[in-house]
Amino acid sequence: MTGGDQSAPFYRGLKARRVALLATVAGLGLGALFVSPGTISQHTLPALTTSANAQNVRQEAQTVARPVGFADVVEKVKPAVISVRVKVENTPQTMGFEGEGLPPGLERFFRQFGQPDGGQNGQNAPNTQRGQRGPGNNGSPQRNFSTGQGSGFFISADGYAVTNNHVVDKATNVQVKLDDGKTYDAKVIGTDPRSDLALIKVDGRNDFPFAKLSEKSPRIGDWVLAVGNPFGLGGTVTAGIVSARSRDIGAGPYDDFIQIDAPVNKGNSGGPTFDVDGNVIGVNTAIFSPSGGSVGIAFAIPSDTVKTVIMQLKDHGSVTRGWIGVQIQPVTSEIADSLGLKKAEGALVAEAQANGPAAKAGIGSGAVIISVNGSPVTDARDLAKKIGSMAPGASVKVGVIEKGSEKTVTTTLGELPAQRDAKADTKDNDQSDSDVGKLGLTLAPAGSVAGAGSQGVVITGVDPNGSASDAGFKTGDVILDVAGKAVSNPGDVRKALTDARDGGKKNILMRVKSGEGTRFVAMPLSRG
Repeated sequence: MTGGDQSAPFYRGLKARRVALLATVAGLGLGALFVSPGTISQHTLPALTTSANAQNVRQEAQTVARPVGFADVVEKVKPAVISVRVKVENTPQTMGFEGEGLPPGLERFFRQFGQPDGGQNGQNAPNTQRGQRGPGNNGSPQRNFSTGQGSGFFISADGYAVTNNHVVDKATNVQVKLDDGKTYDAKVIGTDPRSDLALIKVDGRNDFPFAKLSEKSPRIGDWVLAVGNPFGLGGTVTAGIVSARSRDIGAGPYDDFIQIDAPVNKGNSGGPTFDVDGNVIGVNTAIFSPSGGSVGIAFAIPSDTVKTVIMQLKDHGSVTRGWIGVQIQPVTSEIADSLGLKKAEGALVAEAQANGPAAKAGIGSGAVIISVNGSPVTDARDLAKKIGSMAPGASVKVGVIEKGSEKTVTTTLGELPAQRDAKADTKDNDQSDSDVGKLGLTLAPAGSVAGAGSQGVVITGVDPNGSASDAGFKTGDVILDVAGKAVSNPGDVRKALTDARDGGKKNILMRVKSGEGTRFVAMPLSRG
């Protein structure tokens, strides 16, 4: 027997095994991509000894390859989602819901119906409905109304439902439409503008389908489903993932949004975002939309915030929050360097309100709050969240660093006052008499400028090419102190700058009062 003849049995066996392998790959198709290495064994795949077995393998592979989908979850949660239709009387105070309180590019996506493409930036103009009173009815002025739609969802079988504050705010009439097409009148139980949440109630039944708020926070990358009423279409489901968490979009001091990429549009306001278990992880409230439509960036209020707010709205009809009485700002690396801090963490107190809880506890401007009840404060927003989540009257231990020393003080929280807007009382004035070199500032004693007050040094000119302009200084701002020392004239400012340079400082801290309030600014020091 030749060498070739001797190898024939082996060759035939190899060929047979090769054919079996090809059959396996052909049977699996793309399903093979879903099998982890090392998992294919006799227990995983049946022996390919018959055509029936091969057919079974192909069927199993197709099952593995087919996407699972979200149909089961949608079937479970969709009945709990409602369309919210509102009627609002047109007044200067009730127009412009969609972008209210948000920076450019971000908008609330409440849907107002009416003349297509009638508003600015592609937004629809309100649908003005004439009231019943007119010239033929005692000559009374006509009343105009806008109608709009948002979304919401039941949280209990007896008809309590969650939506956005900006959907039902100032509404004269609220109706909800269920997934089965039935329509009910609803009443507003309470609203909370700071979190943009509202609680409404539908009476008459105790068997409404409802959704549960999630007990755990989602992870970045988790699948999510958004269900709502975009453009008045009702019952629309979109899918995506959690793109980010703890987003600050400039809507308020308690920003802590979940960012998702599930497409949401006008009319989705107040609708829920579900996880794959069918629990609500957030309430959709805003989108980033340069074009007016979905670009895959939407923001939802986390379920833990929803729970806290809704509980108070249900019990009291409003929300009260703890108040410590400080104006705060983040600790930047430049500010940390100016204060001699090792890390840029905590919340810097720009100003403590007279007779407020912090002032009574001895916390003054320039202090850095680093902990609340032993829990570290990462930044200014974290402090606002911690204090805001506590009840007025609560006793808290506050850790602070002040003038290089760390201490813990105890204070009793007050109740957060109604929101007030700080207004500037300073005006441009040509009584400037001194220039502060390379900072690009022209200064004058505050007392010499009408409306600037009696303390500090007022900025009467800002060089647009100077470092002060880059730091955000504006004409009319008042510098109260520099490097922790009060200033009353331009000479005090120049001396403080010189001392800081001579001392090897890279930045110097200034406390500045403007129309937005009081803040600290770390100014870089140029050499020479």
